[in-house]
Amino acid sequence: MSDPANVLVVAHQTATTEGLIAAVRERSARGPARFHLVVPRHARGMHQVVDPQDAGDEEAQGVLDRALPRLTEAAGRPVTGSIGDSEPLSAIHDAVNLGSYDEIIISTLPSRVSRWLRLDLVSKTRGLGLPVTHIEAANRAEAPAAV
Repeated sequence: MSDPANVLVVAHQTATTEGLIAAVRERSARGPARFHLVVPRHARGMHQVVDPQDAGDEEAQGVLDRALPRLTEAAGRPVTGSIGDSEPLSAIHDAVNLGSYDEIIISTLPSRVSRWLRLDLVSKTRGLGLPVTHIEAANRAEAPAAV
């Protein structure tokens, strides 16, 4: 039996959506995999300028607390998680540099409202040379507004 693939999952507002849960379940069914969820901080207001590294930890931790049990159930094994940089591409680079990942799953809001898609996060992440799966929430209502 081969070693499990290491899969980096990147999500914030969509970390508990059915689309992401289904994607983790599907990936797990394809073969052994270990999952790690990175939730980028979400700096708001003046924190975006003054102290983006210190803002959003509490919110991101709340996302982790809600998402990890659901993702663990979908994966069929424990899913680990951490809080990432407030800039999502930097959070991905940091995780990839610190870990050994074989593939990445990015979960975003719908294209009409997603800041991550306006930043072209999925294409830029593909530039790392790893397979990237993009999961887009069906609608904004699927993702909790304050997380």
